[in-house]
Amino acid sequence: MTATTIAKRVGLVIAVLIAILILIVGGYVIYLEATYSRIADNVDAPVANNPETSLETDHTYTAVTYNIGFGAYTPDYTFFMDEGIMDDGTQTTGTQSRAVSKQSVEDCTAGSIAILKRLNPDFALIQEVDTDSDRSFHVNQKQSFIEAFPSDGSSFVSDFHSAFLAYPLTEPHGAVESGLLTLSRAHISSAVRRSYPVDGSFPAKYFDLDRCFEVMRIPVQNGHDLVLINSHMSAYDKGGKIRAQQLALIGNIMKAEYDTGNYVICGGDWNHALAGSEDIYPSKQQVPPWVSILDDADLPTGFSIVKADNLSEVASCRGCDIPYEKGVTYTTTVDGFIISDNVQAYAENIDCGFTYSDHNPVKLTFELQEALQ
Repeated sequence: MTATTIAKRVGLVIAVLIAILILIVGGYVIYLEATYSRIADNVDAPVANNPETSLETDHTYTAVTYNIGFGAYTPDYTFFMDEGIMDDGTQTTGTQSRAVSKQSVEDCTAGSIAILKRLNPDFALIQEVDTDSDRSFHVNQKQSFIEAFPSDGSSFVSDFHSAFLAYPLTEPHGAVESGLLTLSRAHISSAVRRSYPVDGSFPAKYFDLDRCFEVMRIPVQNGHDLVLINSHMSAYDKGGKIRAQQLALIGNIMKAEYDTGNYVICGGDWNHALAGSEDIYPSKQQVPPWVSILDDADLPTGFSIVKADNLSEVASCRGCDIPYEKGVTYTTTVDGFIISDNVQAYAENIDCGFTYSDHNPVKLTFELQEALQ
C-alpha cells in the first residue's frame, strides 16, 4: 500500500467522521428546535387541598420565600453556568451540572423541608422545585413538600420544562421539569401563571425557557384580596436587560392590583441584589458581572422592598462558581419580599449556612392594614 493510498484512506475516514459529527450536531439542533415551546401566558393554575380560611386585617401572618436549588447545592457544590472573579483577578467557573447523587437530592430536600417546618409559615413560596428532572435524579420534590405539609393548600406552576440538554458534554444537564410551589393555610380563590419575557438567544433560551410568576388571590374579610405573588426572575442575564423587562411587567401588575385597593405581597428570588446588599458581606471575590441592583426607586409608587432586620449579617444567596467558604465566597441578598404600603411587615434572613441550597430562606412577618388608601 503506497503512502498516497494511505493518505487517501485516512482522509476518507476523517471526512466520514466529520460528516457523522455534523449529522449528530445538526440532528440535535433540529431536535431542540422541534421540541422548543414556551408555556402560554395568563393560564389558570390549579389549587389542591384548598383551605376555606380567609384573612383578617390587623392580624399577624408569616410567609417564607425559599429557593431550594433543585436539591443539588450542598456547600461544596458548584454550577457550570456560574462565573466569578477573585480579588486578585483570577477567573472562576463552576463545574457541575447535576446533583452529586439521588441520595444527596433526597437529603437536601428533606433538609429544606425541615427548615420550612421549623419556620412554620402561613405561606411558603418555593422556587426551583423539580418534579421529574435528570439533574435531580427524578426526585419529585413537589410531592415531598406537599406530603410534608398535608394541611396546606398548594399550587404549582412550571417555569422550566426542557428537552434533553446535552450541555455541558462532560455532564449533560439533561431534561428538566421544574417550577414554583406555593403552600397556603388560607383559601386561594384564583391562581394564574404569568410568563416573563426571556432571553431568546442561543443557548440561553433553552436554560431560561419558561421564567414566570404566579399571581394568587386570597380573600380578606373586609372584601378586598391579598394578591400573593411567587416569582423567580432570570439569573444568567448579562447587563440585566431581560430582568429590566421582567421587573417592568411584574411592577405594572402589582400597581394595578394596588390601585383597586388590594394588598400586594410579592416574594421570591429576584436575582437582583436587594436593598444595597451587593457588596456588604465579607468576601475575597469581586462583585460578579451578573449582579444587578434593585431598590425602592425601581418600584411603582406605593411599593417597597422589605429590608431584612439582619440584612448586614446574613446573606440569602452565595456564588456557585467556587465551593462555599464563609468570608471567601461572594454572597448577597437576592431573595425577599416587595409589599404595597397597606401592608405592615418586617423580614429576617434565616442563616442556614447554605447547607441544603445556595440560598437561605427569608421570613416575612406581616399585617394587612384596615385603613386602605
